[in-house]
Amino acid sequence: MIRPFALSLLLTLAFLTGHAQDAITISAGNFIRGTIQGTDYATVVMKNDDESITQYKAKDIQEFLWNGDIFVSKPIVIKKKMEFRFFKVVELGAVNLYTIGGGKSNTADAEPKRARVRPSFGIGGGTGGFGGMGGGVGITLGGGGRNRQETQSTQSGPATYFIEKFGTGPIQELPVEAGNSDSKNQLIRNVLLQKLTNDEDLAERIKATESFDAKLVRAFVAAYNGMHK
Repeated sequence: MIRPFALSLLLTLAFLTGHAQDAITISAGNFIRGTIQGTDYATVVMKNDDESITQYKAKDIQEFLWNGDIFVSKPIVIKKKMEFRFFKVVELGAVNLYTIGGGKSNTADAEPKRARVRPSFGIGGGTGGFGGMGGGVGITLGGGGRNRQETQSTQSGPATYFIEKFGTGPIQELPVEAGNSDSKNQLIRNVLLQKLTNDEDLAERIKATESFDAKLVRAFVAAYNGMHK
C-alpha cells in the first residue's frame, strides 16, 4: 500500500499552480510550496514565493516533492549513530523501492558566502544498519548553487538501491551495480525472494536470473506491486 503521507503529497499536485511546483510536507496536512533548489540527502533547500531561502533537515520534515519525484525521510545508521536521510522513491506499493544518489542532487547555498559541503558517509554494514547485509557502501553527496534557469550541479555517483516491505524487517540495501559478483547477485536474489512473496511465477523468474541490474530490479518490484494492489 502507498504510504498515507506520500499519497497526500501526490494529491497536492492537483492544487499546485504557477511557477512553484514543488512542495515540502512538514507533517500530515501541513504543506509548504515553493521551488526546491536541491538536496544533499541530509537537507533540502527551498526558495519561497517571497524569494527567501529556507533549509530543512531530514529529521524535521516527512518528505518533499521535487520535479515530480518524491523524497521521503527515513532513519539511517551512520557511524553507529541514528540519523535521518532523504530517499528518492522509485516504486511505492506492497513493496517500496528507493535510491540515494545516482543523479544531480545539488543544493543551493542558503548564504552567498557559505562554503560548499561534500559530506561522505557509509551505509549498511552489520547489525543495526540496513538489515545487517554487511559491507558498507560509501556515498559522496555534492553541493552547489542552482536555479531553474542556470544550474551548477555535481553527479553523486551511481545510485544505491534500498528495498522495504513492512512486516519483513528493516529496509535493506540492494548492491545493484555494474559487474556484480556471483555473491552479490545471490544476495540480491535472496532479498527479492524474501520481499516478493506469494508469487510463484515471479519467484521462478527471479531464481532463473543470473545477473541483476537496476532496471531489472525495478521491473520485478513493479510487477509485484501491480499484482498486489
